[in-house]
Amino acid sequence: MILESKKINRRSFLKVSALTGGGLLLSFNMLTGCKPDEIEKLGAPDEWFRLNGFIKIGENGLITIMSPNPEGGQNVKTSMPMLVAEELDAVWKNVVVEQAPLDTDNFTRQFIGGSQAIRTSWIPLRTAGATARQLLILAAAQTWNVPQNEIKTESGYLTHESSGKKAHYGEMASIAATLPIPEQIPLKEISDFKLIGKSHQNVDIKKIVTGKPLFGIDYKKEGMKYAMIIHPPAFGLRLKSFDAEKAKVLPGIQDVFRIKSLQDDYPRTFFDTVQFTDLIAIVGDSTWQVLQAKKAITAEWEEIDSYVEERDMFGRPGSREVPAGLESESTQEAKMLKATQSPSQLRRDGNPEKAFAEAYKIIEKTYTAPFLVHNCMEPMNFFADVRDNKVLAAGPLQKPELTEQALSQRLGIPIENIEIEMTRLGGGYGRRSYAHWLIEAAVISQQVGSPVKLTYTREDDMSAGIYRSRYQLIYRAALDDNNQLIGFHVIGGGLPENPLHANRFPAGAIDNYLAEGWEVPSNVTTGSFRAPRSNFNASAEQSFLDELAEEMGKDPIEFRLELLKKAKDKPVGERNDYDADRYIGVLELVKTKSNWNTDNPEISKGVSAYFCHNSYAAQVVELKKENGTPKINKVISAIDCGIVVNPDAAKNLCEGAVVDGIGTALFGKQSFENGIPQSQNFDTYRMIRMSEAPEKVETYFVENSIDPTGLGEPAYPPVFAALANALYQNTGQRFYDQPYIDQLNTLSNT
Repeated sequence: MILESKKINRRSFLKVSALTGGGLLLSFNMLTGCKPDEIEKLGAPDEWFRLNGFIKIGENGLITIMSPNPEGGQNVKTSMPMLVAEELDAVWKNVVVEQAPLDTDNFTRQFIGGSQAIRTSWIPLRTAGATARQLLILAAAQTWNVPQNEIKTESGYLTHESSGKKAHYGEMASIAATLPIPEQIPLKEISDFKLIGKSHQNVDIKKIVTGKPLFGIDYKKEGMKYAMIIHPPAFGLRLKSFDAEKAKVLPGIQDVFRIKSLQDDYPRTFFDTVQFTDLIAIVGDSTWQVLQAKKAITAEWEEIDSYVEERDMFGRPGSREVPAGLESESTQEAKMLKATQSPSQLRRDGNPEKAFAEAYKIIEKTYTAPFLVHNCMEPMNFFADVRDNKVLAAGPLQKPELTEQALSQRLGIPIENIEIEMTRLGGGYGRRSYAHWLIEAAVISQQVGSPVKLTYTREDDMSAGIYRSRYQLIYRAALDDNNQLIGFHVIGGGLPENPLHANRFPAGAIDNYLAEGWEVPSNVTTGSFRAPRSNFNASAEQSFLDELAEEMGKDPIEFRLELLKKAKDKPVGERNDYDADRYIGVLELVKTKSNWNTDNPEISKGVSAYFCHNSYAAQVVELKKENGTPKINKVISAIDCGIVVNPDAAKNLCEGAVVDGIGTALFGKQSFENGIPQSQNFDTYRMIRMSEAPEKVETYFVENSIDPTGLGEPAYPPVFAALANALYQNTGQRFYDQPYIDQLNTLSNT
């Protein structure tokens, strides 16, 4: 049995020490879900008793657990409460989930990102439930005058077998709420889990499918005005002047004015990434009226000067070079080509120069990927009411705790006077980490003195960033006269960041290994995009390994397993970021589940495997031909993310990652000419369609007792290369440049 020693005053929040680098307050108010009709059957309690900062119990046994983390579709609002309810021994149908507002006094790490939600909360949230359970046991022991170790809990009830006494949690909650927290908090053995590992429906599912107001775009408040912004049409430009006289006289328009979202001397933090801070704001009585006024405004723009932006990188000083100029495809390519000539060394094992000098054969391939747009289904939006030196804000964002700090500085209002209500996110995966639209809404509200709802058009979002960087990776392999791998060299770079993870596989599996990197500054704003950097690194690396395996006359899966077994038995170097055993596990599982060695002339298969965000994923894509065109028949995924809390939700997350990754690999591209984004709506930015999605997606999890690791991102990167490798088997051509649709169209026309 695991024992966690915790000291805490009654009714206070339980803090635990840092897990994976950050303090995590145990008051992650995670509420479990039940269906509305089930709550009605139980009935609303007349009185609530708070056992700690994250659990309260009604006198009738109904349990409420507050959820402080934003919900962005990854199902944390269901899975995280399950951790609490498991240790509490609660009846799932009698637990209610509520979304907590931002509360920096009582919560830490109140954000989503990096596939860390379950991983960092595994012990804290279980301890939260176990603490409440222990208090209820103590209350029953006192009430019944029996030893506490003789009291059992199950399904929301306390029982004492020898005396025959029994009570539901609500009957003991009032006493439990007055007791001090015990010194020792026992946690369940994994073998005793009843909720964890079982599938439970999304707690918001009925509200989602019936259109209930859960999202920021739904948020309304009486008397609020509607706002939009105009930003420069090109990266490298800034606002010089504007004429809004025609717009101001249009029906329903209250005002048009200039705002500064972030001051020039503000030391930006990691997520204060936004190029356009000098904006035109339009405020009116409806979104439609404001949109018409926006079209009537004429503005003059001027080119920016180059500058260096000082950054606070989570307590470490940093900077971002912002060059002048209006970038185009051709100018970006020229800069990237020059940078590849002088890369910096990132890792060296053995003597790679000697290996390549003595090689019988050298294989070299170059892979590229463009800028990408997030294209969240829900447009960027936020509500703000700034009056009387107080702020009420509501909307979808991933890092409310961090955004609040920038908001306080910009408005000159103390953090304790700021209240942020978190709504459900209609898409995120990094885009809503950079919540400059919240600050814009608040600045507008402060100026007009009334509540304001700011909404971006699709064009606003797609032309203002934040984008996935543009990348390039060059792979080289040295083979001896026996066709054996003796050297490996990779050069990675990007605009403006390098995608390469130099200490990941195949590092550690090759005696002579060299990794180098370069970066090119850009004034195009980029940031987190699902599985940052890994999404391209995996696609290039796993495509090259497939081609290398063919050159060596080896089966693609067996070749990877051979390298991994060497990394396990005789690892090269000391900084290998991955666990070779777990890597081997997902490859062997996907090999079995995909019937890899079974030949079917009508089916072409491609494989890929990758490690990121502490988890391992392997995928096989199956293609068949329909009317001479490749059609995705099936995708098989094998995932090792440790213990799976909610299997159905985990499968849904992986299925979404597969479809998302295939769509991005086939169609995703943003390009620039003279600083102007060339795709500004879905008529020019192609997204995957229902008919192009796999006919079937199968997901299998490696069963183990490892504490949960990441899942939202790890299932995304491998599918790019699995698709490319299957396309090669289907068409006879390798795919080096994303998006693949360009090459596919060329093939279909020949």
